[in-house]
Amino acid sequence: MIYIFLINTIVVALSVIVHYEFLYRITLHIPRMNIAHRYRIVIGVFGSLIAHALEIWIFAVAYYFMNRADGWGHLEGNFNGSLMDCGYFSFTVFTTLGFGDIQPNGGLRYLTGIESLTGLVLITWTASFLYFEMQRHWGDETKL
Repeated sequence: MIYIFLINTIVVALSVIVHYEFLYRITLHIPRMNIAHRYRIVIGVFGSLIAHALEIWIFAVAYYFMNRADGWGHLEGNFNGSLMDCGYFSFTVFTTLGFGDIQPNGGLRYLTGIESLTGLVLITWTASFLYFEMQRHWGDETKL
């Protein structure tokens, strides 16, 4: 059980660090762009989407290796064990969409639960960040 907790903690920590670094870099570069504010926000949205995709793939790689190792649990259902299936599963879990065509068993259930919580927090963080960026530069539209 302690190993599952450690793996979950490492995967969540990596995802949060990736998210923080992306948002931090976007915060540094958006004000320096000599383009209309609305395009700066679009760049912020694309940067955030890239960050989320990378975070989802961090979880997908964890599912892939945990599914292949003994004693960590497994994924079953409409699942062939490929990295792409792990990616699909991770996208549905991170966004809390959860189609239900792939089910986790054993220790993987804990990673699934923490990924949903992490996805909810990081998506909310992104929404708050983008709102803040829009508010911060709202008056800049008349300057360009």
